[in-house]
Amino acid sequence: MGIPRSTIKNIVKKNNIRINDNAADEIAKLLEKKASIIAKYAVNRAKKAGRKVILQEDIDSYKIKFDE
Repeated sequence: MGIPRSTIKNIVKKNNIRINDNAADEIAKLLEKKASIIAKYAVNRAKKAGRKVILQEDIDSYKIKFDE
């Protein structure tokens, strides 16, 4: 699955610069890894609260805890 290369290229293009395929792929890998870390944190927080659904507050908690 993953983040499409075209999505990364479009994000970078908004800054009026181009990006080659290898660089776009590396950014996608980094974002996927970060998303996985955040998702695992949110899953654990939801389970501890007895929920089967991740809420916005779980993501907000991650941002506050890790200052992002």
